[in-house]
Amino acid sequence: MTEKVKVVTLGCEKNLVDSEIMSGLIHGRGYELVEAPEEATVIIVNTCGFIDAAKEESVNTILDMADLKETGRLKALIVSGCLTQRYKRQLMEEMPEIDGIVGTGDFHHINDIVDEALRGKKPVKVGNPVFDYEQELPRKVATPRYTAYVKIAEGCDNACTFCSIPIMRGKFRSRSIESIVAEVERLAEQGVREVSLIAQDSTNYGTDLYDGFMLPALLNRVSEVEGISWVRLHYAYPGFFTDELIETIASNPKICKYIDMPLQHSEDGILKRMRRPGRQRDARELIAKIRARMPEAAIRTSIIVGFPGETEEDFNRLCEFVRDMKFDRLGVFSYSCEEGTPASRLPDQVPDDVKEWRANTLMEVQREVSKNLGGKYIGKVIDVLVERYDGRSDVFIGRSPFDAPEIDGEVFISGCTPEIGSIQKVRITHAYEFDLSGEGVA
Repeated sequence: MTEKVKVVTLGCEKNLVDSEIMSGLIHGRGYELVEAPEEATVIIVNTCGFIDAAKEESVNTILDMADLKETGRLKALIVSGCLTQRYKRQLMEEMPEIDGIVGTGDFHHINDIVDEALRGKKPVKVGNPVFDYEQELPRKVATPRYTAYVKIAEGCDNACTFCSIPIMRGKFRSRSIESIVAEVERLAEQGVREVSLIAQDSTNYGTDLYDGFMLPALLNRVSEVEGISWVRLHYAYPGFFTDELIETIASNPKICKYIDMPLQHSEDGILKRMRRPGRQRDARELIAKIRARMPEAAIRTSIIVGFPGETEEDFNRLCEFVRDMKFDRLGVFSYSCEEGTPASRLPDQVPDDVKEWRANTLMEVQREVSKNLGGKYIGKVIDVLVERYDGRSDVFIGRSPFDAPEIDGEVFISGCTPEIGSIQKVRITHAYEFDLSGEGVA
């Protein structure tokens, strides 16, 4: 009987790409991929271990899947991803439900792990996280057919004091331009219209392979691939956001005017303790430069509240910074004390209840900002990637170039019947807190 495999993905888009590659390898071995965990004889949980909440979700998901050994058809439960890279020994000792473990640098061996687990062994393959996938590896894309993520680099060298990514993913390693372009070409042949280029530090792309910052060259090469309409960039480290990059994004019509730049904080003292590049003045100057060249650009950032030593005065100034900068999108995270990171040893840790209050308060500040931002689109005609039809409301729903998949706003479209996966021009008539609506334009 053919084994049925379910891959459960937790965490970020980079993890999703790893899961898609594991799915491709598993499918190539002849196993059947299934959607419902209840049908699976093998379940692979690809975990996240970035912050406490993600670790808790990973552990709970492992336990939930393990129950299917009693209530379903499950024979083997395998755990992969960041949690295994950090805690392989603890997982095997404390969770006997697990039948096999594979780390972030070894997931390309997933078929061997599955085979051994089904034979009753308890395989553990967690080495140094130095593996980098290339376009030759099979991949079963899990996103809708018109959009896909492409990982352009792995790991990180920035050594922010709060971050455990280098522990779990290793040092920064770029893929070659040729490998990335070849993968994008293959995706385009499969009908992908939008590619999102992802890395923990995308603006540093190429410095380890080539002579200097090569992200502008990569963006231009990817945008030349026939069939690709939108190229989106994620996690642009502010310290390496060059004038050439600004000009490349501004001048290339296929590159989404969407700047995903995690700043993490506004106050110089906190930034220094975080070991982040530059200071508030640098961030203000960079954003002003981006907006001067691309007034239409949507800028997304992420902020960490409750970092060790963050005072009430620091937080109040951070709120003023967010009001003043008027970010189009904002993600707020409470500081998570990660074991093994320099920040975990800093004095003046902020109590959890204070961190939670600050996170909620800052999001309220951003909601007030967001109420006034959508109005700039009213009366304009913008491109919208059509994603689905809502029969109850009789509207099509999609995303603009200023909205990333799953995390940002949507556009509700009436007055036309576009094809799912097509790009429809829409005249915006209404703006809401995060979403827009309008009428299709022929």
